[in-house]
Amino acid sequence: MVLYGPPGSGKTTLARIVAAGSGAAFEELSAVQAGRAEVRAVIERARHRREIGPPPTQQTILFLDEIHRFNKAQQDALLPAVEEGLVTLIGATTENPAFEVNGALLSRLRVYALQPLSVEELEEVLRRALPQGATVGEDAIGFLAVRSEGDARTALNALELAIETARELGEGEVGLTRAEDALQRRAVLYDKAGDRHYDYASAWIKATRGSDPDASLYYLAVMLEGGEDPRFIVRRMVILASEDIGNADPAALSVATAAAAAVEHVGLPEARYALAQAAIYLSLAPKSDAAGRGLSAAQAHVREHGAQPAPTWLRSGPRPGQDRGSYENPHRLPGHVGPQELAPEGGGGRALLRARRGRGRARRAPRADPPGAGVAMRTTRRRQATMDNRR
Repeated sequence: MVLYGPPGSGKTTLARIVAAGSGAAFEELSAVQAGRAEVRAVIERARHRREIGPPPTQQTILFLDEIHRFNKAQQDALLPAVEEGLVTLIGATTENPAFEVNGALLSRLRVYALQPLSVEELEEVLRRALPQGATVGEDAIGFLAVRSEGDARTALNALELAIETARELGEGEVGLTRAEDALQRRAVLYDKAGDRHYDYASAWIKATRGSDPDASLYYLAVMLEGGEDPRFIVRRMVILASEDIGNADPAALSVATAAAAAVEHVGLPEARYALAQAAIYLSLAPKSDAAGRGLSAAQAHVREHGAQPAPTWLRSGPRPGQDRGSYENPHRLPGHVGPQELAPEGGGGRALLRARRGRGRARRAPRADPPGAGVAMRTTRRRQATMDNRR
């Protein structure tokens, strides 16, 4: 099995409970320090136990901590023993096994996803861990449980330090002040190459798209405090400015690209002001995904029907034996709009851009008007469609 969860969620403890309950021999390795030689040694000992030991002592449980740090060759070395049942493998990882454990090994394992401990669970862990004779105030226990962010190891280490410090100072009870000193300021739990990297980026995008500037700033702060590359953040801003705002506020793209320029020219920490400014602007800007939907509809139409030839009057030059036709330059016409068809035959009647207007749809004005029938009316329709798109 693979125990997948954040630090301090009990992966190692669970593995030891399984080993103790089964009566099997327990071998523990850390992928940070161990290699193929250590794995082979464990497998040899497991083979020896099977040959000489009576059940259940002939069984071997191999607990491999940080299994995601093994490369493919090192993980492949485990395959024969797991396949044969020579060892029962229990891996522990803080990274998604689907990405970090090779498929051949993962197909032979069952993944159990562990969650961070709740505040109530951490409080119970801390109370059970209190040594005999130690007195810890409930406010201190509550503080450690809340500030440990679901990590039992962090909470227990801080509790131990607080108790030792209180004893050295001759204090009878560990209070809130001593707990605060022991825990200090915990580093932000953020991995720039793992799940949280993408989780917080996704949360920032969705919060900004949802027009919540407070949430947008919060997730931006988490990424910056976690040491995220500001170029990665500002690229998300540029994409969002076109994908989710578009022509509802064309200036959003300028703001995002200006923030990108600031990141390049200024760098952190000062560039954080430009990032915050852009995050707030993008959050409060009106939203429209019409550009992306329109382009997707056009591409789907091309994939389904193929690329239709452009009308002869729009082509770059005449072809032998072809009538080029007469192109009508709209700058020479009243209102800069003419009745001439511009879309290819077979695709001109398809309205690809549908701008949102409440729950209805605003469509581009059709070009079916006969020649001479109200140029001003068509101009008004186009302007109205543009205004609807901006909304």
